Amino acid sequence: MNRRNLLRAGILTAVAPGIVFAAPVPRLRRIPASGEAMPVIGLGTSRTFDVGTDVAARDALLPVLREFFALGGTVIDSSPMYGSAEAVTGYLLSRIAPASKPFLATKVWTTGDQAGREQMQTSAERLGVARIDLMQVHNLQDWRTHLVTLREWKAAGRIRYLGITTSRAAQYDEFEAVMRKEALDFVQVNYSAGEREAEERLLPLARERGMAVLVNRPFMRGALFRQVQGKPLPGWAADYQCNSWGQLFLAFALSHPAVTCLIPATSSVRHMTDNMAAGFGREPDEAFRKQLLAELS
Repeated sequence: MNRRNLLRAGILTAVAPGIVFAAPVPRLRRIPASGEAMPVIGLGTSRTFDVGTDVAARDALLPVLREFFALGGTVIDSSPMYGSAEAVTGYLLSRIAPASKPFLATKVWTTGDQAGREQMQTSAERLGVARIDLMQVHNLQDWRTHLVTLREWKAAGRIRYLGITTSRAAQYDEFEAVMRKEALDFVQVNYSAGEREAEERLLPLARERGMAVLVNRPFMRGALFRQVQGKPLPGWAADYQCNSWGQLFLAFALSHPAVTCLIPATSSVRHMTDNMAAGFGREPDEAFRKQLLAELS
């Protein structure tokens, strides 16, 4: 069996009498606050899971989520900002029995204490859970108010971890200030081979402060693929068990030691398989980073 089929099988595969090969195990990284391990590739739901209430449209995503779980995925990130994505995620989870418990992350994206509490309760109901694994303040909106609530909810067991998010460099100064002031379990930032500003201060600070890092926009919403359109995959990619540009781009984001998990979004089973493959194989190193950046220059 080839590597892709082994990944999709997710089980021990006998290829000849007396010879058994184990399906590859995804790489894990630990949450500094607890030591809990999570797979390095997760799933974002922005745009891709915002399909409304149409049952056929929702059911079309079931194979995508099944593939995610079959390949060892657990981390699913959403937000009230993403339209129906939370409700769609909850619907899909109610139709699937994954081998590993999902790690559900979402966000509070409103202003005011009461509005925040109501929104977070609605998120839990949409996701179909009593306790959310990670609640984040989306793009720092009213973060002073919401972090007070998040600490209260964490103490009460209504959430397991808390954090803040951003997806644009223009917000980094304020984001850094919050990271320095507040005790946070997670931060979520945009980071890729084409958006490297987080390397300057945010990623080193997260490592220094013991904060796990979720990475959004690892493909720059497709801009990285457009940059290499028509360009053959470099031969050195095989040294890192990467067989697509997508895997190279994900491996680059994972090459930073502060990064815990990437959350690329997709509604395609083929792309899901490809994304998850980036979580297996050789760890990207400094030589990898230099070679990929040279390909994009």
